[in-house]
Amino acid sequence: MILAKKKLKTRDLYGRTTWGQNTLLARRLVEAGVRFVTVNVGGWDTHANNFESLKNTKLPQFDQAYAALIEDLAQRGQLDRTLVMNWGEFGRTPRINKDAGRDHWPNVFSVVMAGGGLKRGIVLGESDARAEFPKERPISPQDVLATMYQQLGIDQTKNYVNDADRPVPILNYGDPIREIIA
Repeated sequence: MILAKKKLKTRDLYGRTTWGQNTLLARRLVEAGVRFVTVNVGGWDTHANNFESLKNTKLPQFDQAYAALIEDLAQRGQLDRTLVMNWGEFGRTPRINKDAGRDHWPNVFSVVMAGGGLKRGIVLGESDARAEFPKERPISPQDVLATMYQQLGIDQTKNYVNDADRPVPILNYGDPIREIIA
């Protein structure tokens, strides 16, 4: 017996969670012409019960929403013109704390960039065996921002002048990541 797959509604593809619905709203805003959208769902500080929280709630919801967004944008022909970034402000400690959690760790973090005219399937950098420090091809947050600005058509070397007549750079330093630029 062959069973026909039930076609899911778009809101179900993203998941009926805060992550899913906020990500679907972001896609709809992009489709309507909004040029910059941020999806921020708090609660990623896993200073306690890190593994249980990630496994049972946070990661399944995020994975479903993020995968649906990339696939949905690709199917609609919008992925190449839409830069999608997944980036936190820092990584997590390589060691588990006394509360089975992981604390803030600025030395190593991950960024996922998709679409926006970038090459696909590129993985850059590597941490050491303990995930404490970069081992290979360290990339700074400023390099990530320089790449984002370039793909958005913003000259990251430009300065603005503030009220005190002092130049304020868009980005103090950083270079676009050449390996991922198409």
